[in-house]
Amino acid sequence: MRSIPFIRSFLVVLILACVAVSAAAQVSILITTAPPALPIYDQPICPGQGYLWTPGYWAYDNGYGDYYWVPGTWVMAPQVGMLWTPPYWGWAGSGFMFYPGYWGPQVGFYGGVAYGYGYYGRGYEGGRWNNGQFYYNRSVNNVNITNIHNVYNTTVINETNVNRVSYNGGNGGISAHPSSAEESAMHERHLPPIAVQNEHVQAARNNPQSRASRNQGKPGIAATPKPGALNDRAAVPAKEAGAAYHPAAMHAAVTPTENVTSPHAETEPAHQAAPIHAKDLPSHPAPVPVNTGNARQDQKYQQQQQKLYAKQQSDHQSLQQSQEQDHQRLAQQKSSEAQTQQVEQKHQQQTQQMEQKHAQQQQTLQAKQPASKNQPKPAK
Repeated sequence: MRSIPFIRSFLVVLILACVAVSAAAQVSILITTAPPALPIYDQPICPGQGYLWTPGYWAYDNGYGDYYWVPGTWVMAPQVGMLWTPPYWGWAGSGFMFYPGYWGPQVGFYGGVAYGYGYYGRGYEGGRWNNGQFYYNRSVNNVNITNIHNVYNTTVINETNVNRVSYNGGNGGISAHPSSAEESAMHERHLPPIAVQNEHVQAARNNPQSRASRNQGKPGIAATPKPGALNDRAAVPAKEAGAAYHPAAMHAAVTPTENVTSPHAETEPAHQAAPIHAKDLPSHPAPVPVNTGNARQDQKYQQQQQKLYAKQQSDHQSLQQSQEQDHQRLAQQKSSEAQTQQVEQKHQQQTQQMEQKHAQQQQTLQAKQPASKNQPKPAK
């Protein structure tokens, strides 16, 4: 009977490890040019109860060498009680480092960046959870009270913020440091961006009009009613750029962040370096048999475990072989340092994506795990 808690503990550790890899992978480079100012745009109307606003931000496309705008959007909270901490860029001594967003019971530090619509640099003033229901602050959110009745009105001081700076620290950046409450929030239980958020980012990245060099800091799609709905008629364009844009600055160097000290090193734990290659990853533990008292269900579940384990081992070996072949080609072609760096960035992305996929597969399988005959059913 002790095998069930062990499996659940292992899956939790695996998922958290993948989250750490994902977060670290996103901060694995430094951009020597600051992101553009935040554009000015209207918030689309909230599509329904339970959706939370996630503000737009500038991300960076390593392959294209340019910033691109990820539109603000309404996202259904992954769990009751969860709030969104937006991502942000921070100065790291020799370049700008990206800190990914996450879901948690409290809003953490997001660089003091005033994204608007409840995110004014500290915490979140756009709404709150109460008895399992989310209540919207109408003074800062576009909510139709005919469809959504959980509303209230609280005026937010400095609601209109003229500061459109999109990064923390460095020359011209925001001078903000985590408060004690934000430091505590950093160490609470977190969830990474959910699947629809990742798809939303990918859709923005694939849209040439999202690139700063094309839109001059004024994206044609600044916000959407739901994730990925870039072509929805309710999507809104930016009214204007937050500040003058200088495209010549986009020819910035990208440098590895090895041995780089975080701008908040005194207040946050150091991130472990993200594995770049499949060979750097630890092997997945072999499945542990379960014993719920139902031999037929246990056998079926164990077969599913073994099948998934074999498939993930095969994925691991295939990716490792592919990456080793890339290294051999680089050596044979006597590739330049820039070409080598580009391949290494591709390898890191491949490794991260594989581990994320494996974690999701394990989580899906865990949901099918048979319950013990003596274990009470969870309350609905």
